[in-house]
Amino acid sequence: MASNPAFNRIEKDARSGGPGSGAAGATHAATDQMTTQQLQDLYNAPSALRPGTDRVVTMDDVIMKTLGLFALVLVLGAVGWTIASVNPGIGFMVWMGGMIATLVLGLVIAFKKTLSVPLIVAYAVVEGLFVGAVSQFFNTMYPGIVAQAVLATLATFAGMFIAYKTGLIKVTSKFRRIMTMAIFGYAIFAMVNFGYAMITSTPFGFGGTGALGIGISIFAVGLASLSLALDFDSIDAAIRTGAPQKYSWLLAHGLIVTLVWLYIEFLRLIARLRSE
Repeated sequence: MASNPAFNRIEKDARSGGPGSGAAGATHAATDQMTTQQLQDLYNAPSALRPGTDRVVTMDDVIMKTLGLFALVLVLGAVGWTIASVNPGIGFMVWMGGMIATLVLGLVIAFKKTLSVPLIVAYAVVEGLFVGAVSQFFNTMYPGIVAQAVLATLATFAGMFIAYKTGLIKVTSKFRRIMTMAIFGYAIFAMVNFGYAMITSTPFGFGGTGALGIGISIFAVGLASLSLALDFDSIDAAIRTGAPQKYSWLLAHGLIVTLVWLYIEFLRLIARLRSE
C-alpha cells in the first residue's frame, strides 16, 4: 500500500477493525476462542451474508473495475492523441492541464474520508486525456516509441505478477518502508526536475540524455515496477481481511495509477536511449 496513498485507508480499516475489516476480520477474532468442532460447524453453516447487505471485495470485482477504468483511459487517450495531432498547441494545454488535474484529483481521492466513485472515474478521464497527449508528442519525436513502451509495460506487469505470485518477490514491512521512502523521495525529485526542465528548456531535466539521465530513468522504471508488487499485495490484503466491495474501485484505481506511471517512465527511458 505504500506505493499508492489510496490503499492506506483499506489497510488502516483492516488493522483497526473498522469498515475495511468486514466479515473476515470479525471471524478471525471470534475463531481464536473456538474449539475444533465449533470451527467445523461454522465452516458447514450457510453464508451469513443476506440479500441487500454489503458484499466483500473479491478478485473478480477488482479485475472488472480495473478493466473498466483501463478501457476509459484508452478511449480518452485516443481523444487526447487526436487533439494533440490536430492542434499541437491545444494538445500541450491538455498535457499540462491533465498533469495538474491528475495530481489534484489523486490527492483528493487518496485523502478523502469517503470513497467517491465519480472522482475515480473523473480521474480516469483526465488521465486518459493526459496520456494520449503525451504519447502523441513522444511518438512524433520518436516514431514507434509508444508501441515499444506499451509492450515493455505489459511485459513488466506480467513479470512482476508472476514474481509476486511465485514468492520470488516478498512484500514485507521492511520492504514497504523502504519503498515508501523511495517513492516519496522520487516524487519530490520529479517535481523539482520538472521545474528545472521547464525553466532551462532542458529535455528530460537533470541528466538530459546522457548516462546520468538514463540512470535516473532506469531507477524510475525499477521503482514503478516494484510498486506493482505492493499493489498486488494490497489487493490480496483487502480480499483476505474482507474489505467491503466498494473498495474494489479504490484498488483498481491504484493499480491503474501505477501502470500509467510505469508506462510514462518507459516512454522517458526509451526516448533517452534513442536520443543517444
